[in-house]
Amino acid sequence: MHEPERPSAVAPGAPAEAVIRVRSRRVAFDYSLVLLSQGIESTVLHDDAGWRLTLRPEEQERARSVLAQYRRENRGWAWREHLVETGAQLHGGAVLWCLFLAFFYWWAEIGGTGLKSCGQMSNEAVRAGEWWRLFTAMTLHADLGHLAANLTAGFLTLGLAMNRWGAGVALLAAWLAGALGNGADLLLYSETHRSLGASGMVMGGLGLLAVPPFRSVDPASSPRRSLVRGLLGGLLLFVLLGLNPASDVVAHTGGFVGGALLGFCLAALPQPAARHPVASLVSGAVLTGTVMLAWSLAWRS
Repeated sequence: MHEPERPSAVAPGAPAEAVIRVRSRRVAFDYSLVLLSQGIESTVLHDDAGWRLTLRPEEQERARSVLAQYRRENRGWAWREHLVETGAQLHGGAVLWCLFLAFFYWWAEIGGTGLKSCGQMSNEAVRAGEWWRLFTAMTLHADLGHLAANLTAGFLTLGLAMNRWGAGVALLAAWLAGALGNGADLLLYSETHRSLGASGMVMGGLGLLAVPPFRSVDPASSPRRSLVRGLLGGLLLFVLLGLNPASDVVAHTGGFVGGALLGFCLAALPQPAARHPVASLVSGAVLTGTVMLAWSLAWRS
């Protein structure tokens, strides 16, 4: 919550009532509840001059004291914030992403181990020049349980990210973040390391969600506070979803960090341009082209 205003003096020409002017409806009702909790009755009113509370003049000094104490106790960080656009809706395009992964799982199953062998993440192979494995590995899964886990988490994180940033833009950003996660494996694991799965991309979607669009916060609130709240919330979810010791924690961490960094880039762009249908179509085309190029090179190898 932003810093409340200090009560004004009694309105000139209106000795029968004291007036406390505030900048928003939310603050007016917050003040009213605070005063009521101390037995001070007030009335919330609105006119062309803005929002105000009226109360009996003899209670004005006590009201000043109560609200001053309220400000002292609520100064600093506030964890409740009005959002102009919550964006808390799933984009239907996430279903297509799920079908895409299901298709690749079926293809790998009927194609035998050869498809997984040429597409999985292999540090030794990537260091030898097979960079496309950074991408192809995200389309493969070890078994049905592995696939189901990524589809469940990915449908939520990517569906929300697609609704916030636009379908094509969010998917491309999460795809690149997942590749960065596999790149982290390349840097921190030995040459014998191998992995596969879309979990880095899923964590990339979570990273995208951790950075709120700067235009979505209450103009009276601090964008910095909203950003820190978003990052802390995303980090807590990452701890819950991404730090299973049995999973590839390095790829998860790289995907989450990569998604958050790309989220910063998207948040800095003019939002109408970032969410424009053309931007989504171009991003979707780049994503599709990357998948086709990566797998064509993998297939030839």
